[in-house]
Amino acid sequence: MRTWTRRAAVALAVSMAALLVPGVGIAVPPEPAAGPGALGPDFLWGVAASGFQSEGHAPPTDRVSPGNDAPDSNWVRYIANHPEFDKYQSSIDFYDRYASDIDLAKALGVKVFRIGIEWARLQPTSRLEWDADGFRFYDKVIAKIINSGMRPMLTLDHWVYPGWAYDGAFHGKHSDTPDTGWDNPEMVDAWLTNMRKVVDRYAPRNPLWVTINEPVAYIMHEVRNNATDQGRMEDLVAEAHNKIYKYIHQVRPDAQVTSNIGYVAGIDDQVNGGFFAKIRDQLDYIGVDYYFSFEPPASSPPATVRSIAAVGSPGMWNLPIRTEGIYYAVKRYSDEARKFGKPDMPIYVVENGMPTENANSDDDNVPGTGNYNRSDHLRDTVYWLQRAKADGVNIIGYNYWSITDNYEWGSYSPRFGLYTVNVRDDPKLERHPTKAVATYTETIAAGGVPADYRPTRPPSGCGVVDPTPGCVDLALP
Repeated sequence: MRTWTRRAAVALAVSMAALLVPGVGIAVPPEPAAGPGALGPDFLWGVAASGFQSEGHAPPTDRVSPGNDAPDSNWVRYIANHPEFDKYQSSIDFYDRYASDIDLAKALGVKVFRIGIEWARLQPTSRLEWDADGFRFYDKVIAKIINSGMRPMLTLDHWVYPGWAYDGAFHGKHSDTPDTGWDNPEMVDAWLTNMRKVVDRYAPRNPLWVTINEPVAYIMHEVRNNATDQGRMEDLVAEAHNKIYKYIHQVRPDAQVTSNIGYVAGIDDQVNGGFFAKIRDQLDYIGVDYYFSFEPPASSPPATVRSIAAVGSPGMWNLPIRTEGIYYAVKRYSDEARKFGKPDMPIYVVENGMPTENANSDDDNVPGTGNYNRSDHLRDTVYWLQRAKADGVNIIGYNYWSITDNYEWGSYSPRFGLYTVNVRDDPKLERHPTKAVATYTETIAAGGVPADYRPTRPPSGCGVVDPTPGCVDLALP
């Protein structure tokens, strides 16, 4: 999950529909007569969270802006600069409640728990000084994940960096130039200094690695919030990924490393293609995040979509959900890997979920869902993953976004959690299970949906879901 958000990127797809260029459509074999098989005992079912979006909490210091209980960072500054954003408070306080949240994940039967390792928490004051308490926190979280029978998936950069980097204070003083954050040529070296220390500390625990979350969405956040030069940041982020990939493999040759792609239906080539080309040789598996289909509304774009693109997260529940689109997404990247000589490249859905508008359950008639609940969405999504595997995609894992609701880059209104948390109105931050908790538990235990299952919503044509020239419609028997 974006000023350019992982879901609000669909707004760009709508506005750029006329710019589609010739491409290769997805060939869809017929469904096996017996229905798609289970995903198998080795499939990595997971749940996801991030650092800043979930953690909250830092010891009070004068580095923390009023109303934001978090280490000083670019995102603390962005919230302060946007009065229309919800105050961060302490998010859902994963910092103090990580053990019970991990227990909730264990009860689901998942094998993977994804977290972020926040640079701003580890180096709150200087590029050459680390906070021992910050590392002790992540030591405890990772130990709890492993001791609970799960494998950690560690994200090195989930769009948040320290306040001193935002200020351009790479050598202990504020920059006299506008080259702050990712506009500063010192950024990659400072980033690598921290990330190498993280790798040294946690590589022995054999996590799955995500270097940089949804790089193109990250870049567009920085363009909007910090006037960052888009082309420069793309080059620097690609350099950062490629260098830390090589370092991880120096430390642990058998490591599994990715940088997850925030898929944008209809124009993913234009949005992610250039960046993907810069890092594709430094990937052990391809991480794909999928949320929304193309499905252009009647106007292009309507006011609701324009406001999502301009403001950020609020309103994303109005974007089109078509679960069959995840088939097109994973099949496309499987085919891309085949083109550059990796025909059996593993594909992992690092994030997928369904937003509701400030709703505390996934019952029918939740506003904005069209009587399509979280359990329906989850089962239908798993069906299409099973179809993709049956059609030759080496799909190895799936993370539900997210284990709990959290801070969605400016707002607490979008609810994605299997467990819902009412940050605005519940000072106790109690976790309330949605019906999808039981659904996910049952699905994991069965290895997928039954062979005779058919999606709640029949598939739409690819011209609506993911329009690329030559696309082939999916079908049900």
